[in-house]
Amino acid sequence: MLEELAYSDGETALTGLLARPAGRPRAAIVIYPTIMNSTRAVEDKAEALAAAGYLALIADFYGKTPSSFDESRVFAAEIRGDAHDYRKRLRAAIRAVVSLDEARDLPIAAIGFCMGGGAVLELAREGAPLAAVVSFHGLLGTDLPAEARTIKARILVCHGDADPMVPRSQVMQFWEEMDAAEGSWHFHSYSGVKHGFTNPYPVQGNPAVAYDESADRQSWAAMHSLFDEVFQD
Repeated sequence: MLEELAYSDGETALTGLLARPAGRPRAAIVIYPTIMNSTRAVEDKAEALAAAGYLALIADFYGKTPSSFDESRVFAAEIRGDAHDYRKRLRAAIRAVVSLDEARDLPIAAIGFCMGGGAVLELAREGAPLAAVVSFHGLLGTDLPAEARTIKARILVCHGDADPMVPRSQVMQFWEEMDAAEGSWHFHSYSGVKHGFTNPYPVQGNPAVAYDESADRQSWAAMHSLFDEVFQD
């Protein structure tokens, strides 16, 4: 069961969706959704994290719900126009989850899908106080590359090698950026897999996007493996 959690970024009112575990949380996970904001697929992932013992908050990018993919692109352009302002919007969700009583003294991680996958990498680049970030079919480019020794989070990127939105040239640039910044990163690439591979309810008519059951399962298992390393009981 997801609960609404009101928070804000300056004067912009935002509404996150919170999934609570049955017992004491192992850690708190901020989930950054797709360009469409929260979707059924993302909400399923939040509930799966709660079932695994994590306190999970789905962030709100816009404070409003796009009615179509075209409108979501307009909303995304509004918040991503300035990289510093965009990162400020992303940090608001971290503050929201940290403010919860049940999150006190818990380690924090972030995961994201598509636009959200790029968002968690932006947080890692600026040295956000996160134990780990996991990017699922996220965009890898940035206007503010990481500086040397600023990255604190362990990084896992799960990428579809046939994703036309993230060509291999962008992959290579990301690897070089991470090496120059001396980040701790793993990069999993799935052959023949397109963008949005974790979403079993893809928008029809977009040839760049396709669900892939194997890549979905393996990437989710890789996330849990990383969390088991980072959040040792």
